[in-house]
Amino acid sequence: MGYYDDNRIENPPASDPAPNHSEKRRGRGGWFFAGFIGAIVGIVCFLIFAPILSSLGVLPYSVTTGSQSTSNVASPTLTRDVNVNVNTAVTDAVAKVSPAVVAVINLQKANFFDNQYTESGIGSGIIYKVLGSSAYVVTNDHVVAGAGKVEVRLTDNTKVQATVLGTDSLYDLAVLKIPSSDVKTIAQFGNSLSLKRGEPAIAIGNPLGFSGSVTEGIISSTNRTIPVQSNNATVEAQVLQTDAAINPGNSGGALVNIAGQVIGINSSKITSSNSQGVVEGIGFAIPINVAKPVISKLESGSKIQRPMLGVSIVDLSMVPQDQISQLQLPNSVTSGLVVTDVQNGSPAAKSGLQAGDVITEINGYKISSYLSFSTYMYNNLHAGQTVQIKYYRMGKASTSNLTLGSTTFS
Repeated sequence: MGYYDDNRIENPPASDPAPNHSEKRRGRGGWFFAGFIGAIVGIVCFLIFAPILSSLGVLPYSVTTGSQSTSNVASPTLTRDVNVNVNTAVTDAVAKVSPAVVAVINLQKANFFDNQYTESGIGSGIIYKVLGSSAYVVTNDHVVAGAGKVEVRLTDNTKVQATVLGTDSLYDLAVLKIPSSDVKTIAQFGNSLSLKRGEPAIAIGNPLGFSGSVTEGIISSTNRTIPVQSNNATVEAQVLQTDAAINPGNSGGALVNIAGQVIGINSSKITSSNSQGVVEGIGFAIPINVAKPVISKLESGSKIQRPMLGVSIVDLSMVPQDQISQLQLPNSVTSGLVVTDVQNGSPAAKSGLQAGDVITEINGYKISSYLSFSTYMYNNLHAGQTVQIKYYRMGKASTSNLTLGSTTFS
């Protein structure tokens, strides 16, 4: 008689059929064998068709067999060329004008007895005109200053001898002539009067001797003035300010707008230190509209004649207070130029000016400082012009007519 104990069954009733263990084993073995065969077939198909699908770009990576490891996501073995269009308005502008930007090499003798010339400095220049067998290059005056010989290196590294046609140290400009046989491109001048703050600016030149270097920035200011001194004269020169990097060797190179036109001639870079650190990103260029009339005269070999008075003067603001009383000026006179010396035979001497006179007006222009006076005279008056001078002598106002003489800054 059977019985149940601890959930175990002994001697089950006859009505319960005995389990068929052999049938279960055969069922599991069949499924396993079928799955194994399917896996083998799948791997074989993958190995056959994977290279074909990979070559068609359906699969991202290739698969290798044998002693080589198969590729995976982290280590792709299939490489595909990707064409990226990097042409922009900037690259087009650079391509247009850069072949006309050259290196200008200043050669000087090592000593008086040695006839060998060595490189003393290098700057940049712009080929802007071809006329017959000659091409014309504009650069900075300080790039060629003191040179015994000047060479121009073209963009294909061809070197040619250059003739200096004229220089103007006041505007820091010089014009050279070279053979045109190897010249392939000339630069086009733009209009610096139409520039706007914030528009792109591209500087091309040879900073530190690295030929054809390009930097990009913006026009920071279209109407900046900085003091420029030459031949004991100081004027406020109008310049373009840009944050395009300008370094030694860029001088004389091109400042270009987005259309590939020269809008300025790079002239200098200010890098100064203060308590807050080094000041960067302030570069200057001569506006092309200011440079063009000077270039035209230098190209023809003409000297730039500028007006002169023939006196030594000092700004009234620089005179010590204990000496101002000797001038006996009325209280209304607070600015002007004190004449300290008059050159014999000069226009000033012929007009009757004397040491101790205080000039307050020239041709109706009221003088606020020496810098404003010289800027006005060099930019608005010309040699041979007759002007009226207003001055004070021992406190008494007087006027005199004066015919301006001429001087050159070369």
